[in-house]
Amino acid sequence: MRFLGYVVLSLILGLLVGRGYRLNFGNLYELVLYILIFIVGIELGQRFETGRIKEFGSLAITLPFITLSGSLLGGVVASALLGVGMKWGLAVAAGCGWYSLTGPLIGQYSVIYGTLGFLANLVREMLTILMYPLAIKGLPKGPAVSIGGATTMDTTLAVMTKYGGSDVTLVAFVHGFILTLLIPFVVPLILQL
Repeated sequence: MRFLGYVVLSLILGLLVGRGYRLNFGNLYELVLYILIFIVGIELGQRFETGRIKEFGSLAITLPFITLSGSLLGGVVASALLGVGMKWGLAVAAGCGWYSLTGPLIGQYSVIYGTLGFLANLVREMLTILMYPLAIKGLPKGPAVSIGGATTMDTTLAVMTKYGGSDVTLVAFVHGFILTLLIPFVVPLILQL
């Protein structure tokens, strides 16, 4: 729980500093992200046993497709509950947490739904950071990776590694990687319907 407190405190401090100062970080966030992935790679290399790849490999390959299917099902349900067109609900849900791609892709067709796609997927990433440590208390650590969608390869990978361990790191990275390959094709395909 202490980690969640640090996350929330960091967000609040960032919001307060951002309101008072105009800081230009440029592409510093990308550099930090690459360093994070590099560090996780080193940790994987030191801790991961080669024999365990077979054990977690099939989960890492099938889980992204289950995640995408579940997200699309959620889009169908959300469309029905909110009275939104099915195409828009599916397109927003197909983003699987990748807000920086989903918002602009949908925004080419509708500014309102593009904004919704951005915000819904941003909230998914934030909720993953906050909820994964709690989710693994009631769910198996590997399948619980699915709550993060495409973000499990980068921004939520640190949380999953910290709380799920090095075994989950491989599943999370492959999960996010496969979704990152699929989403740029799935969202435009849905938008063409």
